[in-house]
This record gives sequence, structure tokens and C-alpha cells, in this order.
Amino acid sequence: RVHYGSAYQNAFWQDSCFCMTYGDGAGDVKPLTSIDVAAHEMTHGVTSATAGLVYSGESGGLNEATSDIFAAAVEFYADNSSDVGDYLVGEKIDIRGDGSPLRYMDEPSKDGASLDYWSTDAGSVDVHYSSGIANHFFYLLSEGSGQKTVNGVSYDSPTQDGSTVTGIGIEKAAQIWFKALTEEMTSNTDYADARRATVASATDLYGAGSTEVAAVEAAWTGVNVS
Repeated sequence: RVHYGSAYQNAFWQDSCFCMTYGDGAGDVKPLTSIDVAAHEMTHGVTSATAGLVYSGESGGLNEATSDIFAAAVEFYADNSSDVGDYLVGEKIDIRGDGSPLRYMDEPSKDGASLDYWSTDAGSVDVHYSSGIANHFFYLLSEGSGQKTVNGVSYDSPTQDGSTVTGIGIEKAAQIWFKALTEEMTSNTDYADARRATVASATDLYGAGSTEVAAVEAAWTGVNVS
């Protein structure tokens, strides 16, 4: 569904109709149809049809993060010069009116609310903010920690313990997450479960003791998930 409502500044997935809905925005807020926002909403359908991550608590954060993860992966895959691949979510829609994105995957707390690292409070935070833990993990797995420029966008991704993480690239990172989502995760998967799921998936894809498995483990440690 498009042109939803009047000056509607949002987009959403709905299981009841198995459909996506997009608003036109209002004022300086552009239509909610940028490629990453579209991919984000479509991915909710994939999650619903596979792991079925419950939309609350830690599983809800993983649900939201999964949509952000594949939003980034789709943007990189599309390789569109007018909307280059990046680790920012919704940077083209300008929903805040100041040119800032909805979310930052390299350091999620830059939005003022999202979590960079896991803590015992993660399950009680709004799912759009607890998603920051997995978004940060995915960035670290893809690009590594510290300063880096990708497609003209500068990042500086910290780790909870000051450790150094070496990335394996977004294509491999996305393959690992997709396999974990569709084969390992269940409706009530939490962050500790997600670590086990992605380690298992990386092992299946790349072998025990591989660089990829080590990177998955290091990236989770970097966001305080053990």
C-alpha cells in the first residue's frame, strides 16, 4: 500500500495482510520509500515467515535489527550511485528535518537512544533501541572496529572492551545472519542465543576455526554478548 493516510510519516509491515505500507511524508520529510526503508519493511515479512521473532524484549530488538541489517545489505547490493551503500538507516527520508538518519549501525547511541552494547536492561528497552546491539554487531562483523570510510561515509566504531575487531565484509556477514535467521533462530531467541546461532551458521558456511567464525565471536564480544 502506498500514499497511505494523509501526510503519514511512517512505513510498516503488517502480518494480517502480509503487506507493506508506505506514507508520503510531510513538509521536508520525504516519502518513506527509500531503498533501505523499503527493504527494512520487507524483511519484517521474511522474519515473520522464518524465525518469527516475537516483537518484544530481546527477540523484538533482534527482529528490528534484522530489518536494519538487510536494509544495509540491499543498499550495498543495489549499488545505486544516488543512494550508495552505507550503515545508516533512513538517511534519505530526513524524518527529523536535520538531515540525520534514523539509526547509525557503527555506533547506535549517536541517535540519542539506541544501545551500543548488551546489558541486563536490554530486554526492557523499546525494540527500536535494543536493536542497536545487533546492528552494532553487524557493523563490526562487516567492517571492523575503529575509524573507516566506506563509500564516502566516515565511521568510528567502538567496542565495549576496547578490543579490535577485523571485519569480513558485508556479503559474508549478511550470509551468516540470513542462515542464522532461517535455520537457527526461533521466536524467543535472545542475544545470547543469537550469538550461538550466528557462530553455528558461520561454522556451517566457513568451517570450524575459520577467520569468519573468529570474527563472529569477536564482534559479539565487542558488544558485550557472551
